[in-house]
Amino acid sequence: MSYQKITNSQLNRLSIENFKSSDKIDIQIVLDNLRSGHNIGSIFRSSDAFLIKKIFICGNSAVPPNKEIIKTALGATETVEWEYFENTLDAIEYLKTSGVSVFAIEQAKNSISLENFTIKDYPKLALVFGNEVDGVDQSVIDACNGCIEIPQFGTKHSLNVSISSGIVLWHLVNQKIENLKLNESK
Repeated sequence: MSYQKITNSQLNRLSIENFKSSDKIDIQIVLDNLRSGHNIGSIFRSSDAFLIKKIFICGNSAVPPNKEIIKTALGATETVEWEYFENTLDAIEYLKTSGVSVFAIEQAKNSISLENFTIKDYPKLALVFGNEVDGVDQSVIDACNGCIEIPQFGTKHSLNVSISSGIVLWHLVNQKIENLKLNESK
């Protein structure tokens, strides 16, 4: 078997207009005071790749057109819907009153290990990712429906927030796709 790299023209990428009008995965992201524009840009790119519904940028986080975000997002700020909230708790309240279940991605007592989290129990879901040093603020955790934790086995027990978002999004989007396939086959 031979493997040949696929060229950009062969990837069948959506245009910006087609992306905006396409059905999204009903997952939203809340960024709780991220300090790095590069991390925010990376999360935009992952959100574009996985057709995530929306990003809420909160607190002291940079917002587009910040040059670090633009550099890392590679145009995803033009495709992924986003909104700024001065206070993360206000964003969570907005989501919860809209019928969205909100989970912090954080190492916490009684957290649900990622492999045990079942997305089909939460048709509308938002995920809160926290500050690179302090993680998700405790007051924000208290306002959430729960916490999801990525199992880790090394000495650091810490992942970069953009890496964490990619892992969690891939895992949950994969579950959504599997659920859709199961429903279509019935």
